[in-house]
Amino acid sequence: MQTLDDPVTPKTASTSPTVLIVLHQAHSTPGRVGRLLVERGITLDIRRPPLGDPLPDDMSPYSGAVVFGGPMSANDDLDWLKSETDWIGQVLKADKPFLGLCLGAQMLAKHAGARVYTHEKGMAEIGYYPLRPTEDGLAFSQQTGLDWPCHVYHWHRDGFDVPSSATPLAQGDIFPEQAFVMKGTKAYGLQFHPEVTYAMMCRWTTRAHERMAMPGARTRPEHLSGWYRYDRAVHQWIDGFLDHWLAPNHAPSPLQG
Repeated sequence: MQTLDDPVTPKTASTSPTVLIVLHQAHSTPGRVGRLLVERGITLDIRRPPLGDPLPDDMSPYSGAVVFGGPMSANDDLDWLKSETDWIGQVLKADKPFLGLCLGAQMLAKHAGARVYTHEKGMAEIGYYPLRPTEDGLAFSQQTGLDWPCHVYHWHRDGFDVPSSATPLAQGDIFPEQAFVMKGTKAYGLQFHPEVTYAMMCRWTTRAHERMAMPGARTRPEHLSGWYRYDRAVHQWIDGFLDHWLAPNHAPSPLQG
């Protein structure tokens, strides 16, 4: 029986819509986001640019693209990372839905000319932290019927500024900017990880336990207890968000213009 954390096998039916999935490590999976997409009858085309997988020049066969996180920084001097950041422009030009999660959001911000930075005091967000919608984020909730979760899961030590060409949707404490949408587009950046399953959390807190010693990071017990307190709301939000994100009639709303 497949679990939430099992690698998702892309479907082969040519008639089903396809979403491009961009991962950055050999063992990474699209987690809950991948499962929710597959449950909607969507084929996943999984690419791993750091391992040599090319990104498509033509986005016309795709219904959208999701760029996930990774241990690298959007500021790293890596050829594949620079190429992938530039490639985001093709998704925007094609007017396809784009979702950047953590590193993917930072790459979207950097592509749009905004700063990606390390906290001046060396602090990190690793674990669950509060999330507060902006006024535009509240308007987004009213338009979509989606209530923002009060706490979300993080695993990062870099943050981003919201590009001037984007609308901020949610904010936090250590890194103020947490979510944005590019104006007039279907491109969203989320600093947090709504894709994370309980199994992924257990693996991350084991394999990368040293990150939890960073200033601001939560302890492993806080990660695990936070799952039971906050994940139901996160699941409901990302489930509804994907319906909104994929909707054929998802046109830019007044708050994006």
